[in-house]
Amino acid sequence: MRALQASVEPEAVADYQLAGQDGPVRLSQLFGDKDTLFVIHNMGKTCPNCTMWADGFNGVLPHLENRAAFVVTSPDDPATQAAFAAARGWRFRMLSHQGTDFAADMGYRGEAGWLPGVSVFRRDGDRILRVSDQRLEPGDDLCAVWHFFDMIPEGPAGWRAKCAYN
Repeated sequence: MRALQASVEPEAVADYQLAGQDGPVRLSQLFGDKDTLFVIHNMGKTCPNCTMWADGFNGVLPHLENRAAFVVTSPDDPATQAAFAAARGWRFRMLSHQGTDFAADMGYRGEAGWLPGVSVFRRDGDRILRVSDQRLEPGDDLCAVWHFFDMIPEGPAGWRAKCAYN
């Protein structure tokens, strides 16, 4: 992984403006006192898989934030994000990229709509560099649920995530 990252040229990105509960915020402001920023590209509250990933991120948030800034973005408006996050007990910061080119420019908008993933940004003086990114998909390494299911003899066996289980 380190060799692959070292071989990729960091990509300079614009200082996008996103929407938060307290108004507009620039990408550069999300770093806080850190030099590195994780941005999760979430498809919004209608995506069960994105919801499951976010539930997992919530659990590891203190560990991640000890090393880097962390934010989840989605096309949902800030009020919708806040209500959904409160209902799920999420503690991470959420921002809306609605009406911006941010997700599309980062490669997380396809012909069928939004795509899930994670981008890692690094602050370099006044520049913002994207140093790595990865798509999220069922079975990926960033969601522990799939690894637990891999331990069951039949694996996931067609299981699909839901936003709620009755």
